[in-house]
Amino acid sequence: MNIKNLDHDEVKKFDDLAAKWWDPDGEFKPLHQINPLRVGFINERANLEGIKVLDVGCGGGILAEALNKLGAQVTGIDASEQTIGVAQNHSNAVGSDVSYYQTTIEEFIANKPEEKFDVITCLEMLEHVPSPGEIIKTCSTILKDDGDIFFSTINRNPRSYLFAIVGAEYILNLLPKGTHDYQKFIKPSELAKWIRDARLSQIETIGLSYNPITDNYWLGKDIQVNYMVHAKKEAN
Repeated sequence: MNIKNLDHDEVKKFDDLAAKWWDPDGEFKPLHQINPLRVGFINERANLEGIKVLDVGCGGGILAEALNKLGAQVTGIDASEQTIGVAQNHSNAVGSDVSYYQTTIEEFIANKPEEKFDVITCLEMLEHVPSPGEIIKTCSTILKDDGDIFFSTINRNPRSYLFAIVGAEYILNLLPKGTHDYQKFIKPSELAKWIRDARLSQIETIGLSYNPITDNYWLGKDIQVNYMVHAKKEAN
C-alpha cells in the first residue's frame, strides 16, 4: 500500500471504531444526521442516476450507500481494513452493489489506471492525511472532463476549535475524543488554492451548522466551522 500520504495513527483510530459505523446513535451519529444534507447537496449539482462515483475515504459506507440508492454506480475506497470490512458486510446485508476496496487513492489509480469517474466525493477525509493538496491533485487525474468533485472539511480558527473539538468531542460527546487534530484543519483559502493547483474550478462553498439545543443540522452561509465545496474539471 502507498504510505507516502497516509497517517497510520489516523488509520488505526478508525480501525478501532469500525464496528460502530452503522449505529445511528453511536460515535458516528453526526454523520448519519448530516448525510441527507450532503447527499442532497451532491445530487442537486450532479444528477447521480447511472453515473460512476468514487467515494474517497468512504469509511463504513454511509455516503456511498446513499448515493448508490439514487442510481449511481459507486466505488468506495478507504485505507482502514476494519472499516472496509464493515462497509462490505453492511452492503451485503442490505443488498447494495457498492464496490469497496481497502486502498489509498494513489494505489487505486496504480492498479486501475484506465478508470475515470463522473463524480468524486472526498468528505471529512482531507483533515486526516499529511498532504491534502496531493490527494486533490490525484483525484483530479481520474475525474472525467466536466466531472464534479466534492470536498468537505473543517475550517481552522478559534471558533472551529471551540465547536469541533472542545464542544463536539469533550462537552457534547458527539464524536470520540481525539477524532480531530486542530492543526490539520483547513482554511477555505488553503482548500481553494489546492483546488486551483489541481486545475479544477471551484463552483460553490457552503457551510454546515449545528444547534446543540435542537440537535439539528442545516446548510447555509456560515463556513466558520464545517463546510463543503463543489468543484468541476473543465473540459480540455
